[in-house]
Amino acid sequence: MTVYRFTCVICPLSCSVEVEVEEGRVRDVRGFSCPRGKEWAVEEVLSPRRVVMTVVRVRGGEEPVVSVKTDSPIPKDRIRELMSYLATLEVEAPISVGQVLVDRPLGLETRIVATRSVKRSGA
Repeated sequence: MTVYRFTCVICPLSCSVEVEVEEGRVRDVRGFSCPRGKEWAVEEVLSPRRVVMTVVRVRGGEEPVVSVKTDSPIPKDRIRELMSYLATLEVEAPISVGQVLVDRPLGLETRIVATRSVKRSGA
């Protein structure tokens, strides 16, 4: 049996949560104050996910890059693959905040969204 210990990040209470796992199955969860904290801790053990933030190159823009993020968390074990893909990506200016630059990259259930605007150079 393995016991994972976390400080919950779901709400300001920052509960100390313990998750007992045996043979790939959750046996017990302790220390949470709300159902959302319990759900988060179980997901963190069985299938951790993260929002990814980075920059992407811009062609024809006043700035050489634009900051982007996934609009939903992706499996943690796919982050390196996504980052490699985004390192090869180049988008055309102009770009607006909130603009979807890539829908479902690498088959992931997320979109790559611009988090700032970039004007076209000379515009």
